[in-house]
Amino acid sequence: MRLYDTARQEVVAFEPGAGPGGTVTIYTCGITPYDAAHLGHAATYLAYDVIQRRLQDLGYRTMLVRNVTDVDDDILRKARELGVHYLDLAAEEMARFSADMDALGLLPAASEPRATSAIPDILGFIGMVLANSHAYQAGGAVYFDVSSWPAFGAISHYGRDKMLQLAGERGGNPGDPNKADPLDFVLWQPSAADEPSWDSLWGRGRPGWHIECSALAVRELGVTIDLHGGGSDLIFPHHECEAAQSQAATEELFVRHWVHTGMVRYDGIKMSKSLGNLVFVRDLLKTWEPAAIRLAVLAHHYRSDWDWHEGLLFQAADRLALWREHAFAGGLSGPAQPRPGQSGPGQSRPGLGGGGVLDKVRAAVDDDLSTPRALTAIDAAASDAGNEGARSQVLEAAALLGVQL
Repeated sequence: MRLYDTARQEVVAFEPGAGPGGTVTIYTCGITPYDAAHLGHAATYLAYDVIQRRLQDLGYRTMLVRNVTDVDDDILRKARELGVHYLDLAAEEMARFSADMDALGLLPAASEPRATSAIPDILGFIGMVLANSHAYQAGGAVYFDVSSWPAFGAISHYGRDKMLQLAGERGGNPGDPNKADPLDFVLWQPSAADEPSWDSLWGRGRPGWHIECSALAVRELGVTIDLHGGGSDLIFPHHECEAAQSQAATEELFVRHWVHTGMVRYDGIKMSKSLGNLVFVRDLLKTWEPAAIRLAVLAHHYRSDWDWHEGLLFQAADRLALWREHAFAGGLSGPAQPRPGQSGPGQSRPGLGGGGVLDKVRAAVDDDLSTPRALTAIDAAASDAGNEGARSQVLEAAALLGVQL
């Protein structure tokens, strides 16, 4: 399998630390649970789902951890607006998120740890960064000292001006007067009067955003992770800061391979909670079959930014009907109809047969997760009405992409 590596800026062989048949460790940043899952979330998690399925098809075991950021500025602000406890809000939204992802047929995560479960780990992690002279205390907070880390910027490859711009847009607070450098980022901060707080050596407070993922990733998967990523909007500051503080603490390589997905736009503008232009998975599931939603997303390359419109679902439903009609010799026809309940996981298995469309789909997935090419290969096989021998392979090839026919 070859995947684009964000840090190396090229498509390279994916080489996990485990040998053949070993366990591939994967960490993907989860949601901050203060609103429902939208298509941008779905696109990222479906990309990682297909990666997992192909790795399992190749004979690896996979261990995917997806964190829950249940304490940060956004969820605390939303809970304050709603007049509810922040953990009650998190529990409600996580239940909705889990139901949506199950409906789309995602393989279950090995664990979904909450940031609030890792306060002792976070405190220990910050202590290691301080002990290694990569952080300082000021104004009741602890900050990472980017001047102590020459490799800062090696994940994003952004210049200083770009980093300052994105830090300002994405909660980095470069204007904080307690910082020695505007790009320094918070590891521990004092809590406001109505915010949760925990005791620490540096005073009562709460963790910064980035340190939560470092502590959870290392606790759950070890100091070096095979595959890590999320949406491209997390490259900076989140993943840049996460990599710097993790390696500053452990003095070991943090991630072997960084994979990021493109942004999903609506009317030409990136979907985001702050703009309120979201298309929610839950709303789509009221009308459309989960397999059709999955196909509509997989029709786009994972690294591309793309625009959502409802016509994509009609195209996906027609594609689904074609595949089923071929696989079941005309047993189903016409556009796919919504149905209640959830898709099964459709997990591919080591030892699936070879040849024909299945090998074409495997080759497409191995070529930087080229799911549009994989769908086209299945289309071609499903359109060949005279090739009855391809029916089982259409089923297997679809299952490799997590599509249940």
